[in-house]
Amino acid sequence: PLGRSKMSLKVQTSNITNKNDPKSINSRVFIGNLNTAVVKKSDVETIFSKYGRVVGCSVHKGYAFVQYSNERHARAAVLGENGRVLAGQTL
Repeated sequence: PLGRSKMSLKVQTSNITNKNDPKSINSRVFIGNLNTAVVKKSDVETIFSKYGRVVGCSVHKGYAFVQYSNERHARAAVLGENGRVLAGQTL
């Protein structure tokens, strides 16, 4: 008999957020002043996935990028999260 592997419900997002094609650039969100000592990549993905399909996420010291599948989702995320206080710091 063939065994079936259990598929995770969580879709793994790419770490790639630096593609330079115009569509990618317009659907990318920069998240500045991020408390990366506390906030992890999975946290960023959870917060920003409510605005649309996140296809990439990269977290760096003090900032992150989220890559959406389209520009509309990116704009919604900026409107929704700009100025939010997360882990004691204003995004």
